[in-house]
Amino acid sequence: MKIPKSILIDPERNKAYAAFAVAVSVFAFAYSTNFGKILILAYYLVWLPLLFVDYRRFTRDLSGIWLPLVFVTYICLSVFWSQAAGTSARAGLQYFSHILCAYVAARTISVRTLVLGSLIGIFVVLLYSLRVGGYALDTIDGTTNFVGAFGSKNQVGFFASLGIFFCLAFLVFYRRNWMSFVWTAPIMLLSVYMLAIAHSATSVASLPAVIGIVALLTMSKILSRAYRRVMFVVGAVALVSGVVAALNLGLLDFVLGIFGKDSTLTGRTYLWEQGWLAAQQHPVLGYGYAAYWIQGFADPERLWAEFYISTRTGFHFHNTYIETLVELGFIGMTILALIILRSFWGHVSKVVFGDWTADSVVLAGAVGLMLIRSFFEVELLGPYFTASFIVYYGLFKLRPVPVVRARRAYAPVQDEKAASGRMPARV
Repeated sequence: MKIPKSILIDPERNKAYAAFAVAVSVFAFAYSTNFGKILILAYYLVWLPLLFVDYRRFTRDLSGIWLPLVFVTYICLSVFWSQAAGTSARAGLQYFSHILCAYVAARTISVRTLVLGSLIGIFVVLLYSLRVGGYALDTIDGTTNFVGAFGSKNQVGFFASLGIFFCLAFLVFYRRNWMSFVWTAPIMLLSVYMLAIAHSATSVASLPAVIGIVALLTMSKILSRAYRRVMFVVGAVALVSGVVAALNLGLLDFVLGIFGKDSTLTGRTYLWEQGWLAAQQHPVLGYGYAAYWIQGFADPERLWAEFYISTRTGFHFHNTYIETLVELGFIGMTILALIILRSFWGHVSKVVFGDWTADSVVLAGAVGLMLIRSFFEVELLGPYFTASFIVYYGLFKLRPVPVVRARRAYAPVQDEKAASGRMPARV
């Protein structure tokens, strides 16, 4: 039996396979630490074989991938100055393969299918955590929160907030009939419930901000390009002014108080300070990719003890840029920041300064959610994270998939002239 290539790599015809692949990926990102290598292998199996289905689709017009390529090359080169070279080499190859899978996804699936597959995956992920159950005491702020199968309230909150956002995006931009309201309702209700019991301040605070950004970009559709630019400038000035006013008037502490946090963000500011001090030891190149949180090293052991991390694994500085500064130095942090900003700004500028498209609005919102979370979590620096997959997918989607022009065909020409005395015309 011969399977048509189009049902695997054509965004218009591969909806079933692509949605399945995205759902598998989301589940693998969520629970690879629970189920081990089997989920990572499944993640690779749904994406990497597509490279051999039609390799020319992935090798045409590579000008849009130079920035991620520079970053992953720098990561792999960090083995030469890493304090744990073996760990850096293994993690670097994993990060490269993760980016490659996101590139394959960007060249083969539409944004609508990404949203659809993500919703299916998120629903299964949240159901599994609800089935497992589990609450944990936060030793820093003294609260008890739902952690599910993750063992982390922030990860529960992340998938719940992403589920809410994608439900709204699908209903506003991609629904085709009233049945969309029926099947998205359970996902929306479950996501809202899980977000409420997780008590993740980062997830709760970032979601309204992203919905507001998407709402403004959506309303800009009715405006001409000139008015969109004016609205963007006015909105940017108002945002900066509002942030400055909030800091000066003490509104930040009031908002934090709503979520039960203090000005230290439950120890995050202390962690940031410790990360900054650690980065001063190797400010340019860093300690090496994934080479700081190594058992047996003095500083990580001290921080694990101070924050009651008995497993001595799975900890970070709760800030993507400080974590990157420690591991990869100023050079690596600059490149990663450019990648995130390029992915976000690229889609915002498409909406504001170019032709309005729903895909760019949705991707601007999704990448914007990861951008906000990057100041409080570390989900973009490592492989096998939903956040990094979406950011790189959004970056690669900035350039359309190259279309191969059909070669001009010629009809065979007979030796003799036609009866009319004229040669047959070329087709």
